[in-house]
Amino acid sequence: MQKLPGAGIPLIDLELYRTFVVIAETSSFSKASELIGRTPSAVSMQIKKLETILGVSVFAREGRSVRLTPEGEALLGYARRILMLNEEAVGLFLYPDVEGEVRFGAPSDFGTRFLPNILSRFARSHPGVNVDVHLDGSPMLDEKIRKGELDLALFTARPDTGLAKGGEIVFTEPLVWVGLEGGIAYERDPLPLAVSTPGCPWRRAARIALDDAQKPYRISYTSFHSAGQEAALLADLAVAPFPASVVVSPMQVLDARHGLPEIGDYHIVMRESGKAGKATHAFAEHVEEFFKELGLGVQA
Repeated sequence: MQKLPGAGIPLIDLELYRTFVVIAETSSFSKASELIGRTPSAVSMQIKKLETILGVSVFAREGRSVRLTPEGEALLGYARRILMLNEEAVGLFLYPDVEGEVRFGAPSDFGTRFLPNILSRFARSHPGVNVDVHLDGSPMLDEKIRKGELDLALFTARPDTGLAKGGEIVFTEPLVWVGLEGGIAYERDPLPLAVSTPGCPWRRAARIALDDAQKPYRISYTSFHSAGQEAALLADLAVAPFPASVVVSPMQVLDARHGLPEIGDYHIVMRESGKAGKATHAFAEHVEEFFKELGLGVQA
């Protein structure tokens, strides 16, 4: 008699793998519970069940955070591949007729911040759709989608502006002043700024905040790409307005204690072309879901 595949080996629920991966990526049971939509106790029970099946511990606690054990590190790659294969298999039947191309535009800094995750997940669930990515400044992206040169675009906008009102707001977070840890750039007078090119919503928001606070400043470094602005920060030559979620060591947030005013929030706005087809609608839904999950993580 032929042996059944997997016979004699415990089968692990995909939900356990998903919870395990989310905890591994956030290093927090509480953040994972927010993203997954379960209580912290339910998340802990899932991991306990996983560890019971495997007979090993997959996480070690370190204060408020957790880290992977050697056994957990070994499991992580398998868990990600299993979830990826599940997405591909389900997508094959849920979206069998979604094909074509999506001309998609996004700000340049999204190329490393958001797009790798968005594109990889969409490719697994919609393998028949090609995505043609265009990176540009928000005002230019807005113009291109109005002209029909793009099917879908994301752009950054300050609240209550034309850009913000011209599409669907999919994500909101604060803009903050950023400098080098232990640096002294913020002490200089006038304040040296590292910003993007004219037309950037972050640049305009920073200037308005400083003007309202009557704080002298000068544009010391200009770069279309955020990496160029970050280089000036890391050299302690200037401060810059950045989204709060991107601030990691050796950068630090600067605030009223450093003599700097609040900048306020910014929006990520999504807009579809009036002639968008089925593939574009599918990609737009995927982008919206990504930022919904991201928003839960930021709140946690």
